[in-house]
Amino acid sequence: MVEERVCPECGSPRIVEDRESGEIICHNCGLVIDERTMDAHPEWRAFNSSQRDARARGGAPMKHSIANRGFTTTIRKGSMDAKGNPLSPQMKAEMYTLMKWHGRTSRISSTERNVSTALKELRRLCSFLGLPEPIIETASLYYRKTVEKKLIRGRLIESVVAAIVYMVCRLQGVPRTLDEIAEVSHSNKKEIGKTYRFLVRELGVNVPLTTPLDYVSRFASALGLSGEAQEEARKILKKVLNEGLASGRGPTGVAAAAVYIAGLMKGERRTQKEVADVVGVTEVTIRNRYRELKTKLGLDIPA
Repeated sequence: MVEERVCPECGSPRIVEDRESGEIICHNCGLVIDERTMDAHPEWRAFNSSQRDARARGGAPMKHSIANRGFTTTIRKGSMDAKGNPLSPQMKAEMYTLMKWHGRTSRISSTERNVSTALKELRRLCSFLGLPEPIIETASLYYRKTVEKKLIRGRLIESVVAAIVYMVCRLQGVPRTLDEIAEVSHSNKKEIGKTYRFLVRELGVNVPLTTPLDYVSRFASALGLSGEAQEEARKILKKVLNEGLASGRGPTGVAAAAVYIAGLMKGERRTQKEVADVVGVTEVTIRNRYRELKTKLGLDIPA
């Protein structure tokens, strides 16, 4: 039954599809509403998932993180066919000719070589940062846009890749600090920040500001805190944001102090050094933010 449509003649919603004749017919009055419709269903049947996977003829999805987006052909070298039988001399000559012409037509331009090198660096960077595949795909797409707009001239590939990863992380709500990215990148923090500001301006990307709330889950998980402690840290940070206490303060330092306080309040004490090592800030920063939050929010924190 096709329930989305109604008969234009009698207004009946009882519309049926006859796949054999390719017609859509009103079951009430018999009007042929449409004919010669295309059947998008497969002509084969499958009774389980393994049969469905084996009989499907669609290729792999397009991926921006692969240099040729996944559209490639590989001709294997060798003297055997797919069944392990030796190839005849005539077939060997034909395969040699195919491989030669395939190699000639597969030569890539300098731009494509640049993209190929950059995508390898991008995947390496994301792997060290523990970022998921959607981040890699989005960052790859932005790098291709950067190349198309010719924004990479005069800039190191490593700096552009790191800046794009930093930007996409903020866009996707899983921010990483410049210090974290610079630590695993072959470029320094100053150059990454400069390239990031340039790309945001030229690409016209509206990057949201990061808040301490964005870091709670990651910091708390790294410290092995419970879900209750994480929720307590979020409650503290919501009060901080509502009262404007985070203004002019680094979000990571404020988040670190909130996580530290939440651990104390829930009986899951972590030392300031442990928190500082995970967050990447100094113990002095955590101590100062801790005192500010305790005083201004009037928190009752057990000793």
